Amino acid sequence: MTKDSIRKIMKTKLKKLSKPEYEQKSFQIARELFSSDAWKNAETIGITISNPPEVDTYFIIKQAWLDGKRVAVPRCITKEKKLDFRFISSFDQLENIYIHLWEPKIEITQSVTKQEIELLVVPGLAFNKEGYRVGFGGGYYDRYLVDFDNQTISLAFAEQLVVEMPIDTYDKPVKQIVTENGFHIVK
Repeated sequence: MTKDSIRKIMKTKLKKLSKPEYEQKSFQIARELFSSDAWKNAETIGITISNPPEVDTYFIIKQAWLDGKRVAVPRCITKEKKLDFRFISSFDQLENIYIHLWEPKIEITQSVTKQEIELLVVPGLAFNKEGYRVGFGGGYYDRYLVDFDNQTISLAFAEQLVVEMPIDTYDKPVKQIVTENGFHIVK
């Protein structure tokens, strides 16, 4: 099975989640994340602004602010296919400019170094038990993870866990995956 076919299958599968099911599972995943040492020990969180059918990250970001954590959200630098994580302290510091993604406004946010991000929540569409993922096809996170040494976690609905997927030499696994059923420790 190719990564493109996995993407297509997973998007179709996730669209079938009802709104209540999506909300409940997202809430359960957030609760699992909040109970983890990785969450409790991190002062700075790197996380995307979710688009359905991805696990909802708005609630997680709000909780991070309530917990006194700093939140860094990526901005895509499309010409270089790179991510620039920037601190946000409210959702009105975001703008929608690239493929329906909400990203930090450059003029009112500050860039963050990789070393400052203690916990990076890595998005994806499908995950295997070794922590490898099929993302959305841009390769942005695989490039970012090349020299990222801190904690990485992916949030996934149980439906997103797959037995087999192609793994390329440039693919970088995450250390943990959290679903509504709990944590899957990879490394």
